[in-house]
Amino acid sequence: MLKRSPLFALLALLACSVFASVDVDQALKLEPTMDQRRATSIATRFLTNHHYKPTRLDDNLSGEIFDAYLDLLDPNRIYFMQSDVENFEQYRTMMDDTLRHQDLSAAYDIFNVYTDRVLDRIEYSRQRAQQPFDFTIDEYYQYDREDELWATNRAELDALWRKRVKNDYLRLKLTDKEPEKIVETLLERYDNLERRITELKSDDVFQFFMNAFAASIEPHTSYLSARTSENFEISMKLSLEGIGALLGRENEYTEISRVVPGGPVDKDGRMKAGDRITAVGQGRDGKMVDIIGWRIDDVVELIRGPKDTVVRLEVLPEEESVGGPTSTIDIVRDEVKLEEQAATSEIIEIPAGAGSEEVTKIGVIDLPVFYLDFNGRAQNKPDYRSSTRDVRRLIGELEEEGVSGIVIDLRSNGGGSLLEATTLTGLFIDKGPVVQVRNTNGRISVEEDLESGKAWDGPLAVLVNRYSASASEIFAAAIQDYGRGLVIGETTFGKGTVQSLLDLDDFYPSPESRDLGQLKMTMAQFFRVNGASTQNRGVVPDITFPSWGDPDDYGERALDNALPWTRIDPARFDSEGDLTQLAAVADYRFRQRMEDDQEYAWLLDDIADFNRHSKKTEVSLLESVGRERIAESESKKKERKEKRDGGPLLDEESEFLDAADPALADDSDDEEAASDEEEEDEGPDFVLRESAQIVSDMAELGADLELLQEQFVQLGHRTENSPDGP
Repeated sequence: MLKRSPLFALLALLACSVFASVDVDQALKLEPTMDQRRATSIATRFLTNHHYKPTRLDDNLSGEIFDAYLDLLDPNRIYFMQSDVENFEQYRTMMDDTLRHQDLSAAYDIFNVYTDRVLDRIEYSRQRAQQPFDFTIDEYYQYDREDELWATNRAELDALWRKRVKNDYLRLKLTDKEPEKIVETLLERYDNLERRITELKSDDVFQFFMNAFAASIEPHTSYLSARTSENFEISMKLSLEGIGALLGRENEYTEISRVVPGGPVDKDGRMKAGDRITAVGQGRDGKMVDIIGWRIDDVVELIRGPKDTVVRLEVLPEEESVGGPTSTIDIVRDEVKLEEQAATSEIIEIPAGAGSEEVTKIGVIDLPVFYLDFNGRAQNKPDYRSSTRDVRRLIGELEEEGVSGIVIDLRSNGGGSLLEATTLTGLFIDKGPVVQVRNTNGRISVEEDLESGKAWDGPLAVLVNRYSASASEIFAAAIQDYGRGLVIGETTFGKGTVQSLLDLDDFYPSPESRDLGQLKMTMAQFFRVNGASTQNRGVVPDITFPSWGDPDDYGERALDNALPWTRIDPARFDSEGDLTQLAAVADYRFRQRMEDDQEYAWLLDDIADFNRHSKKTEVSLLESVGRERIAESESKKKERKEKRDGGPLLDEESEFLDAADPALADDSDDEEAASDEEEEDEGPDFVLRESAQIVSDMAELGADLELLQEQFVQLGHRTENSPDGP
């Protein structure tokens, strides 16, 4: 099954799983336009001749495009029947000819059948929702069917959809809604989605098909229609007055692909990348509109609005399975400003030890994005903004405060300016190469720090997570390769490629054609100074923190057709030391501290619980089971709250207390609870607190090499003689 990148999901304007309720005979059959044929010609030429990944338009690629197209239309295999797919097989080896000759009839034929099937299913759902259900029957609804066979007949499809509607009904019933209100809510959902399926246009079908083509080559390559291009440009300029988040599509859910640093969502702190939005309401008390199955552009228009107005979002956290507990969050719309994305600093004081009043000061520099005022720099303005300039200034301020070490916090930093990644690295190394870049012709260029000297020469750690990508990975990898500091946290995203945006109008001079759309295409790849790629594997930390789920399910390595990891010859650079011993001892000290840490123990329990439930593909339709699990979740929250002694909460704890189980559900507008939860979550988060402690250990061990050697030898002895290791 095709796994889509966050940005590709952002560009997919159609719901992968939608409903409608009009008569099938009334469905309008969509057809391609002349401009779409022209766009096909230009895009195909570029993708097959100039993409970083050599691409051959043949029957093999045709089969991949065919499978990707069906998967994008019906990823859960709940609309098409086996007979439909067998009929479509005539097109399997024709997709390359479709692109070569600009004959899009096959793509539109498939889509028109898809529309008919969706309309048929919604009509069934509306009728079934108004009939009674028995929630004492021990049966299960399989909500993840991507690896299942297509239904062989209508009766089999009806049986599947009966359970689907029953599950929708139960999710609302568990929130203690009255039967009449439940039916009203479901019918309203179907009505909204009916309107959207009938509003689909030829441009939507074309974009879907072209993205199936692009994704069959590489996940960060995509086609943007004229409408999507406009939204993309708005997001890149960050001038949109809204919530400050990029949205994508995950099956029938709208997902937060990236939180924009400095935006309303980032400042609020209650939502994160991966969370799903299930409903939207206007103002403090506006009616919540269910958006499950909506097109991304329609969701964006619903959320977007004037500055200082309120939008309410019903959110299903990333760690919760389908049907899990939701919460309602109110966000005040605002405009994202550059200065609100700027680097900031704080100091965390680490106690010297039991009975001692002394503390070690550790500076933390939070860098949300690698930013640069290109115009100001080009005009040689003395006060132009850049992440490197701001971090240099913050380092000076932290030095004046007497910090013993620094943490550069790059969690969820999705990248930015390549130049800034290079110059920022230069603040911590003397000089030398930072990253190598190989283009489509195989030519390798090297980005270097040419300025001698360092802004900070003391203990250093780079804190990353699985959403740290691109420029963040370049910086972290360089610090690691030079032996300049330790990388701690989670394995990074693994995006080691460079994309260019091509306006197709520029390549078709005829005045008859306008708004042919844009092509975002991968043109180059990053490599570390040691020759290894950051692509696919990401940057592996020297000290790892617990991570939710299977690492292979996240980042570049989870995307179909992602470029593989590879390597080139290393660049010439002078390492600043070997931190193997320091990393081993600091890691051991961290593990030892965690043995008696209650919050850490709870975190591990929650991760284990999440991992157990995340592998499930079905949910019980017994009401008693659902209510029992909700009660268990509430009891768990209450017990932990009573055991806390007033210390700082885990930042993750407020988000991950509930077991990730599809039987749990809460569709209520619990704004007060969400607000209370936000007030509780104060002080440095667990990961940042421990990162500062690790840097404090680095400072101590670096200042006492005999102690470092002694503890490393002891660690080695323990490793050799203990059956469990350190």
